[in-house]
Amino acid sequence: MIPTLLKAATNRLAAAGIEDAREDARALLRHALNLDAAGMIARGEATLSADEITRFEALITRRAAREPLSQIIGTQPFWTLDLIVTRDVLTPRSDTETLVAAALETVKDRKGPLRILDIATGSGAIALALLSELPDAVAVATDISPEALSIAKRNAGRTGLQARIRFEETSWADGIAGKFDLVVSNPPYIDPDVIAGLEPEVRDHEPRLALDGGKDGLEPYPHLLREARRLLAPRGHALFEIGHDQGRAALALARETGWSQSRILTDLGGRDRVLCVHD
Repeated sequence: MIPTLLKAATNRLAAAGIEDAREDARALLRHALNLDAAGMIARGEATLSADEITRFEALITRRAAREPLSQIIGTQPFWTLDLIVTRDVLTPRSDTETLVAAALETVKDRKGPLRILDIATGSGAIALALLSELPDAVAVATDISPEALSIAKRNAGRTGLQARIRFEETSWADGIAGKFDLVVSNPPYIDPDVIAGLEPEVRDHEPRLALDGGKDGLEPYPHLLREARRLLAPRGHALFEIGHDQGRAALALARETGWSQSRILTDLGGRDRVLCVHD
């Protein structure tokens, strides 16, 4: 029964244009049955109950309509964490792990008392991933969306990191004072003219506020670069996620705002992904 159901679901998702149809079908079956991978193996080819089949088919219907897998399941793996995801936040992606890894590479003493500022935190993914690797660090995370901050707070509790992070509802870093060893952000960086052509999972289900980066997708960066100048401690680093085709423009903006030490870091696919600046 299970192989037959999976085959039919895979075909349905593939027909809907979903690239990883088989993997998504298996993930949704595990979710419908409330099983992990080991539990699925243990079920073998067992017959499912009518209720289990109904639950599974309802999930497949949602995915075939291009609702994101992360929102259907309600969580998304990121770094070593498993984070809550809803329509109020971007789904954390592996691209952003490039920023986390790059930020960690700038830290000489991972057991030091570092201060982190995560601007436009969304789900809290970046700040929480960094805190999970830096046991004596503390963080401030900002977002203009109260709904996003609610999810980020839940993720802080879910990961056991709530005692080391403070959340502030504000635009960018407005009202934030003090000096930080790391300033990080994954701001909106998509040109609004491009949004209509994005995959339905992104275009129709993720918050436009977290996608729309204004003209050429670059409007947030001059402000963020100036804020980094104000908020970075001596020998601190600021790292911002960028679009894969924005490296040259981002470097130019960094130099225009006085950052002589700036570089572009690439993701695992060799695409521009992170702007890093420091004194």
